[in-house]
Amino acid sequence: MEFRLKPDFEKTRERYAAFWEREIIDRSPVSIVLPAEQTVPVPQKDYKTHRERWLDIEFRAEVMAKEMENRIYYGDALPIAWPNMGPEIYSAWCGCGYEFGETTTWSEPCITDWETDADKAVFNPEHPLFKATVDFTNALLEYGKGNFIVGLTDLHPGGDHLAALRDPQQLAIDLIEYPEAVKAKLEESQTEFFKVYDVFYNILREHDMPITSWTPLIHDGRYYIPSNDFSCMISTEMFNEFFLPGIIEECKFYDRSIYHLDGPGALRHLDTLLEIPELDAVQWVCGAGNEGYARWVEVYQKIQKAGKGIQLNITLEELPMVFETLKPEGVWFSHIEGIKDKEVADRVIQRITDWR
Repeated sequence: MEFRLKPDFEKTRERYAAFWEREIIDRSPVSIVLPAEQTVPVPQKDYKTHRERWLDIEFRAEVMAKEMENRIYYGDALPIAWPNMGPEIYSAWCGCGYEFGETTTWSEPCITDWETDADKAVFNPEHPLFKATVDFTNALLEYGKGNFIVGLTDLHPGGDHLAALRDPQQLAIDLIEYPEAVKAKLEESQTEFFKVYDVFYNILREHDMPITSWTPLIHDGRYYIPSNDFSCMISTEMFNEFFLPGIIEECKFYDRSIYHLDGPGALRHLDTLLEIPELDAVQWVCGAGNEGYARWVEVYQKIQKAGKGIQLNITLEELPMVFETLKPEGVWFSHIEGIKDKEVADRVIQRITDWR
């Protein structure tokens, strides 16, 4: 498999395969994106509405392809384009109203009453936004052929899906007042989601693409990023009762997975998640105002001690502490702030290579 924007793809592929196994070939993978010395112009276009801009699929694909030409994918950084339709697009395909902003999207709940609305909130393969996402994927595949990797769109099943269908605050109440309705909808939507995932998985595999998405790890089999941002609103007991079974099922469905653990409020669920045998790694996102590797070193050590991989987003100054507190096996440096050129990048890569 070859990609023009990543001439050393096969070696990088080997490092990511080793990462999933918590092994080392020559070093931990490190992703470094630098600006290209020579750039190409990126086309621009004016729109009357945000929705019009988001749904101009062909033009967005062209822009993404041009933007990728203006970067150097150094170390183990991968040239990946994925069809971003906003974080709750799956819920939109299931009946939620969907609004487009300048840089993100948001959904409007579609279940106001469990008895009358739950059966209507189901995946619709004829939904215009589903068709647009498929078209976006195919447009990127045309541009990407032999040039770059194309990934899956951002999909959120489980608790975050129900929070979109119902509204997060209302769902928190429903866990007490309508527990059986919540459980039934979770089970039904999980089955739906696996079928939807496979639509995009099959499209990508038919084009001989490794599987990836908004978190730029890769695998030839089913890979994705389980999450439940809603979990910061509930106790561990409720999380374990309502949402853990679905997360376990999701991890079993994928061949490789990295859990997106978002914010200090979600940390209470970490111990439970680390007990899932099929979960491979954890993406810990500390949240704005909580940055700093030293602040969370015990969290990373706990994850590593449990035999899971780790995604690290750190600064150059924090690199020595990482070397002192973690083992290199199963560590992926997804971003190191402070690397501005190839000279610095080469020194950092050598330091990571020497880390034992």
